[in-house]
Amino acid sequence: MGCYPQQVMIRTLLFATLAICLPVSAGAEEAPRPKSIWAAGNPGWVKPVDPFRIAGNVHFVGTEGLGIFLITGEDGHILIDGGLPGFEDQVLDSIRSLGFDPADVKVLLNTHAHFDHSGGLAYIKDVTGAEFWAMSEDVSQLEGGFYVGAEDNAAFNAPPVKVDRVLTDGEEIHLGDITLTARLTPGHSPGCTSWWTSIEEGGEALDLLIFCSATVAANRLAPPQYEGIVEDYRKTFRVTKDWQPDIFVANHPGFSNLMAERLKAEAGEPDAYRNTELFTRMMSRLEEEFEKALKNQTAEAGQ
Repeated sequence: MGCYPQQVMIRTLLFATLAICLPVSAGAEEAPRPKSIWAAGNPGWVKPVDPFRIAGNVHFVGTEGLGIFLITGEDGHILIDGGLPGFEDQVLDSIRSLGFDPADVKVLLNTHAHFDHSGGLAYIKDVTGAEFWAMSEDVSQLEGGFYVGAEDNAAFNAPPVKVDRVLTDGEEIHLGDITLTARLTPGHSPGCTSWWTSIEEGGEALDLLIFCSATVAANRLAPPQYEGIVEDYRKTFRVTKDWQPDIFVANHPGFSNLMAERLKAEAGEPDAYRNTELFTRMMSRLEEEFEKALKNQTAEAGQ
């Protein structure tokens, strides 16, 4: 969860309380898979968009509101995030539309263990046969299917997904000619993971960042959603101070204005996705919003 203003988040929580899964049609040969209750309040999260190549071997296969990324290679592909449960076939169809076979996805990765990004992973793992690798700090939530600090709230649950390889901060992962570096950027979740990779575009080597999140969103800072959450957010703001990606994208396209950048690219604008300064400005804004939320929540909690 991430890039929406507070009033939209409140509306979303109401939908989560009131909505129900789609009914099963009587007499159907095969019952449709239940759709996430969050789709009704967040239509952009499930609104299809045509998939597209961003740069190098990095492709967008998500929706209008959720960033899901396919990184292609000679020995197989890597998929980062799975979207909401019940809408996984949109992701698989987007992969096919680009001319790739979902069966060639060998590794699944995740930005963080929240239902809108991890909810589709179990189904996609089953369909593709891929292994799932995840940051150690989010493993319990991913395998347990819960949102840390809201374990008793079923609206925040996601289908549990088995982690095949546990990752640590700074670890490089390899699949054939693909190399990614996992960077722990905690706070939004304990194991919030941002992914770096080097690509080639127009004969130039570029650093591309797939950023996790640093929004407060539905998290509590006081009292804490989980122990150490305030320190985690501050660690993320600290470690990202000197990050200067040539291209940055995120699990909510609005973070990087990705859809607007796509229109510029389709209009022939060179370097449409180059946005280093945008990342720096975004992190500065998110840090200010975090400190404001901490101050307000601390006052409300009487601490």
